Amino acid sequence: MEVKEAIENAEKVLGFGRVSKSLENIKEDIISIKRVDEIIEFLEENKNILILASGDPCFYGIIEYLKKHNIYIENIMPGISSFQYMMGKLGISWQGANLISLHGRDKGLESVREHKLSIILTDSKNTPSYISNEIYNLGIRGKIYVGFNLSYEEEVIVKAYIGDKIDNISSLAVVVVENEMD
Repeated sequence: MEVKEAIENAEKVLGFGRVSKSLENIKEDIISIKRVDEIIEFLEENKNILILASGDPCFYGIIEYLKKHNIYIENIMPGISSFQYMMGKLGISWQGANLISLHGRDKGLESVREHKLSIILTDSKNTPSYISNEIYNLGIRGKIYVGFNLSYEEEVIVKAYIGDKIDNISSLAVVVVENEMD
């Protein structure tokens, strides 16, 4: 309810892709943006702006960008993260997990070797099948779980073994690796 009221009361609402589309029933004039730097243009013209973004705003999210540009943040209303959602669906405790974002990044898979549990955000280049193959080539063995389109109607969760080829159902995916760690 708090988010709905904030959307209804904001002078301007900016939203990234699928988030802005999914909330058009609350406010029709949500402005769809593709890049974080577009936010600056709107801030120069308006004072009360609401920014809608998916994912955890504090884990490789929008918060650091806004702070770097000295943008005042009055209130953060986070939803459940894809990490939380996926681990809840799997029923696996994730304290102490190795958290990796490959969303627009290429490094980090080597750290999977040192952790029993790793949770990885993917993108269109670093697909679940690519990750499965890469960590297999690093000598890592165990199970791999992939959640596609989490919390959407098209949600699919795949369970496989590290090294298995995994069909790329969507670029919206979270990979969980259970490393056997001999």
